[in-house]
Amino acid sequence: MDRANVPVLEDRFGRMHDYLRISLVDKCNLRCTYCMPEDIRFLPSSQLMSKDEILELSQVFVGLGVRKIRLTGGEPLLRKDFREILSGLSKLPVELALTTNGVYLHEFIEDLKAAGLRSINISLDSLRPERVLEITRRDSHGQVWRSIEQALAYGMGVKLNMVVMRGVNDDELLDFVELSRRAGLHIRFIEFMPFDGNRWAWDRVMSYAEVLSTIQAKHPVERLQDAINSTSKTYRLPGGLGTFAVISSVTSPFCGGCNRIRLTADGKIRNCLFAQTELDLLGALRNGQAVEALIRSAVLAKAEKLGGLPDFSNQEALQSALSPRAMVKIGG
Repeated sequence: MDRANVPVLEDRFGRMHDYLRISLVDKCNLRCTYCMPEDIRFLPSSQLMSKDEILELSQVFVGLGVRKIRLTGGEPLLRKDFREILSGLSKLPVELALTTNGVYLHEFIEDLKAAGLRSINISLDSLRPERVLEITRRDSHGQVWRSIEQALAYGMGVKLNMVVMRGVNDDELLDFVELSRRAGLHIRFIEFMPFDGNRWAWDRVMSYAEVLSTIQAKHPVERLQDAINSTSKTYRLPGGLGTFAVISSVTSPFCGGCNRIRLTADGKIRNCLFAQTELDLLGALRNGQAVEALIRSAVLAKAEKLGGLPDFSNQEALQSALSPRAMVKIGG
């Protein structure tokens, strides 16, 4: 494909969208408290995109200028046809990426390597097995850590995502930073974000400024240059093999450089993680309609910041404005 002649998805604020995040499934084998409400109900498979529909819609997005596709969930490796989806997407002229909880990664590592993936995002919110059990409501720590070691052994870059929650795991910040020094991992501290049913509260948010000051109180740090569309603010300890970063979605959002579009497992396009509306691409596709115009209209409707949500500090207004989708049903 001649990229010079590919159109671009531009919104009203001049942002170019070339990064698509596809949720393959709305369910997960873990039950993380910040992601999945206790009373969650998963969609029947008939309402989810099929393999062929995922590949067809991906081809449309690539034709509109998408250059990177990340597979997410829920837990994307739960798809029984994951290998077929991966193989089909690997034939497109895009960079492929994956976000996973790591439990089943060992079963797919060779397929991922063959498809050209060079970096994987793995979620791990504590280095303590008993705390992982408390947060995820599953005994997953040992298998996740073995998957991390296997990915590193295969020569893959590993970004380790940790959602920092005050009073839950914020006392492990320095332990994770030390990992970035000696293990060559790329640690990403994520501010606790509000979603439907996850009991978010402002006083549970450990801010970017607090995370950084906690680390700087113990270590000198080096600020690194981030890509223009980066969601993280990246640092390194002197002599460190890896890096650490903060994704400050709540206290210092990065909306001005956003280049991301999201496609939920049931085929809805969301122009922001916090979007309050979405458009049904899957329904249009199944009805034989062209979806290009819907994609363009969704991008044009994108709010300037935070999906149009009110100030996060006004918790009452925020809770009433949140989309009725739990994090697990949006995609990481």
